[in-house]
Amino acid sequence: MRNLCGVSIAVLFAVIAGTQPARAQFKNGSQATELNLPRLSQRAQVTQRVGLTDITIVYHSPIAGDRELFGKTVPYGKVWRAGANENTTISFTDDANVEGHPLAAGAYGLHMIPNADQWTIIFSKNSTSWGSFSYDEKEDALRVNVKPAAEENRDSLAYTFDDMKVDSATVTMRWGKVAVPFHIKVDTNAIVERSILNQLRNTGGFTWAGYDEAANWNLDNNYKLDEALKWEDTSIQNEERFENLETKSRILDAMGKKQEVAAMLTLALDKANAIQLYVYARGLQRQKQQDKAFELYRRDAKQFPDHWITHVGSARVASASGNFDVAVKEMKLSIAAAPDQQKTFLQPMLKRLENKEDINK
Repeated sequence: MRNLCGVSIAVLFAVIAGTQPARAQFKNGSQATELNLPRLSQRAQVTQRVGLTDITIVYHSPIAGDRELFGKTVPYGKVWRAGANENTTISFTDDANVEGHPLAAGAYGLHMIPNADQWTIIFSKNSTSWGSFSYDEKEDALRVNVKPAAEENRDSLAYTFDDMKVDSATVTMRWGKVAVPFHIKVDTNAIVERSILNQLRNTGGFTWAGYDEAANWNLDNNYKLDEALKWEDTSIQNEERFENLETKSRILDAMGKKQEVAAMLTLALDKANAIQLYVYARGLQRQKQQDKAFELYRRDAKQFPDHWITHVGSARVASASGNFDVAVKEMKLSIAAAPDQQKTFLQPMLKRLENKEDINK
């Protein structure tokens, strides 16, 4: 935009439109056109991943200073650029819902209409204009109404992501003493499922681990357990291991197929190495299944008597029964054979045993 008599076209446009110009490069309101120089309302960008969906807001952050903002500098009832300078934009890498209304993946110009007790949030299909001067309601993709909230004074406008969950977040515009939130939700499970199917067409689909990870996601989210079981069976076909057999036992348990769980878990434990047996036993301890855990520690000691992790399990069994002399002996054997990076974690356990403290508590 060329300057006319020291006044930029953007400023003239603002005057013609009957609005106040954005705080731009120079204090007289004119805008630099030939040089890349700092702006008074500086560019900002914030991105938040929700599940696998990236939500990005790009805006210019005006400074309030001593101005009276909403209802004065930013008039009530009129479309506002929700920032300064070029369009504020918001983009979604996947389809989303905003305040319960569907919005397709893509980039949108973000505008707002402020009022004392209700704001309208506008998502425009036009995301490449200057401010709201050329805004056209016919280009709206979505409008939603939200309630503003009182906030501690903030001099520079900012957008934040709040109330984060695996499938949702609240975007909040904060400026002056006003906060304007709007809620975004995505169908994370469906998006992840599509992503998994696509990834399994690549290298992840040629390994046991890829299908095991896919099945674990569904299991953790209680999502399409039949599909999880099929993926786990494929993992086992690729390579039968403790990990995928154990995962299958948990899927069967979640599906209520109790009679099949024990047999599958037996197969899994028969495939386990010393560390896997120990880690599984520790998991049982955390689930308050102490007797089953100790049974596995003893099994570990029989199968892998010379492994350093086996001695930790034996120390736990002895510690629980109050036999601290044996527990100290086992822990010292573990420390002597353990990798150097593990000794740091084992030494405090030894000290507790020497003080006759149960390391299971």
